Amino acid sequence: PTGSPRHPHIPSLVPHTTLVLSSPRFSAQPQLDITTYCNSSCYQQGELPPSRESLSERLAYETLYADGRRTLTTVDLEEDGEGVATAQPPPTRGRPIPFPHRRRKRQIYGADGRFNIRGNNFLLDYPFSTAVRISTGCTGVLVSESHVLTAAHCVHDGKDYVKGARKLRVGFLVPPGNATRTGRPSSSARPVKTAAVRWVRVKRTRVPRGWIQGTQEISMDFDYSLLELRLPHKQPYMRLSVAPSSKDLAGKRIHFSGFDSDRPGELVYRFCPVEDESNDLIYQHCDARPGASGSGVYGRVWDPAAERWERKVIGVFSGHQWLEVNGENHDFNVAVRLTPLKFAQICYWVRGNHVDCQQD
Repeated sequence: PTGSPRHPHIPSLVPHTTLVLSSPRFSAQPQLDITTYCNSSCYQQGELPPSRESLSERLAYETLYADGRRTLTTVDLEEDGEGVATAQPPPTRGRPIPFPHRRRKRQIYGADGRFNIRGNNFLLDYPFSTAVRISTGCTGVLVSESHVLTAAHCVHDGKDYVKGARKLRVGFLVPPGNATRTGRPSSSARPVKTAAVRWVRVKRTRVPRGWIQGTQEISMDFDYSLLELRLPHKQPYMRLSVAPSSKDLAGKRIHFSGFDSDRPGELVYRFCPVEDESNDLIYQHCDARPGASGSGVYGRVWDPAAERWERKVIGVFSGHQWLEVNGENHDFNVAVRLTPLKFAQICYWVRGNHVDCQQD
């Protein structure tokens, strides 16, 4: 379409120093229902460009290995004519849209608008096939042949890694005839009627420093983690994209599929319009329950090279936030936006070379 946005400039994020840390205690309990509070000061904070030093500190990252080793990698950020902090102007922010009815159940707004995805023709086809289980109880999304994007709080509570992160696994939906309920191939076992799960061990987990030991407001901005699988998978995955302004999404809508805890064994899909956005967060009223945390939030983004709308991951579903603006309380479900800097960081984690991450 005419007037489509140009590709954003992707800053270079280059590893600087890697330090060996002590092994984590794995003492944290998984918390699948994240709720934060944000007042006017916090709401406006995202409109002020942070310093380069502050960004470098938040974009440093920890790497947790399957054998319990842990490292911290500091990073250098590219400076251009405008400075790295202004690589993406914050979207124009409108006044939050108040929801007029009382909430009856956390994260469900009015009538439940979620759809259960059933039948192999849907469950095992793109885009639903890109949704995977995380063994700590969350959802993730396939973003390469070997990588899964999920929420940081699914593996780390901000102070320590959760118990299940020591032997973290990713679960793939497979046709019933190919697996038993434990996910192990079997020719003699009686097939189950619903899609089974094949579990794959995680080799490496990466979490941004902005999530670890951050304040509550900053932490939600960095609530994402990348998991590297021990073995590559053969399923289609969804490409990443810098999150455009909602007005540049097809229908101004976002979509995501997850394993909501109130519908065990089911993959649940939903879509809704973006209600508001900051530089780091997408505010929306998509119905969701615990377990959907870490779902890949995607939209139809215009690809000028292919001259078509394509589904691309533009964020990670985090949880719920109470927002107080001008003395009024509003409640939203919140997803972390993939800014150019976050895209550069995650792309480096996937590809291992910042030169290959100059455009999304």
